[in-house]
Amino acid sequence: MNLRNWLIMGLVILVGLFGIAEGLSQNTNQEDSVEKALKMLRDGNHRFVSGNRTFPHLDKARLKELLSGQHPYATVITCSDSRVAPEHIFDTGLGDIFTIRVAGNVCDTDEVGSIEYGVDHLGTPILVVMGHTSCGAVTAVATKAELHGSIPALVDNIKPAIEKVQSEHPNLHGNDLVSAAIKANVWQSIDDLLKTSHATRERIKDGRLKVIGAIYHLEDGKVDWLGIHPQQTKLLKRSSDH
Repeated sequence: MNLRNWLIMGLVILVGLFGIAEGLSQNTNQEDSVEKALKMLRDGNHRFVSGNRTFPHLDKARLKELLSGQHPYATVITCSDSRVAPEHIFDTGLGDIFTIRVAGNVCDTDEVGSIEYGVDHLGTPILVVMGHTSCGAVTAVATKAELHGSIPALVDNIKPAIEKVQSEHPNLHGNDLVSAAIKANVWQSIDDLLKTSHATRERIKDGRLKVIGAIYHLEDGKVDWLGIHPQQTKLLKRSSDH
C-alpha cells in the first residue's frame, strides 16, 4: 500500500473515531440533562415538604427574561384537582415547567398533543405523569359513580386501569381498590401516550427524553417517584410495529 492510501485510511479512521466520540458525548449530555431535570424536581419537592421553599423566578426580571421565549426543563401532566399544583409542589416559578392538567391525568388527543409540544417542540428532557391520592376521577370510575355531561367520555381512559387492577387483584375493594387503581392509571396514561405519540417514542429511544410516573400524596405533600413504565421496552416495540 502506497503512502497516499495509508493517509486516506488514517483519515477515515480518524473521522470514524471522531464520530463515535461525538455520539458518546451527545448521549452523555442527554443523560446529564435528564438527571439534572429530575434532581431539580426532587429537590423542589423536598423544599416544599420541609417548608423551605425558595419561590424562584417570580419577579419582574423573570417576566422580562421570558419575553424572548420559554425554555422549561420539565413537562408535567397531572390532575386538575385544585389541591395538586405542580408549580408549588416542585417549588418552581414562571417558565420552569410546562404543565398540563386534566381530570384523572388522562392522556387523550388534546393531552398527547400538549405533551408533544412540551417534550418535542420545547425539548424538555423529562416528562412526569403524576397521579395523586384520593383522585376523584379514578374514585368515580372505581366505585361506578353516576356521571353526567361530558365526564363519562373523559373518564373512559381510566376504565382500562380499573379493569386491570380488578382482574389481577379481585379481592381488592373500597379504598384499597382506589389506591391501586390510581397507580395503575398512571401507567395507563403512559401506555396511551406511547401508543399514540411517535414523537415521544422517538425521543425516548434516542435518550433525549425520560418518561416517569409519580404519585402526589395529599396527606403530606410528598411525591412518590415510580420510575419508568415497567413495560416500556415492550410498549415501544409494540408501537413501532403498528
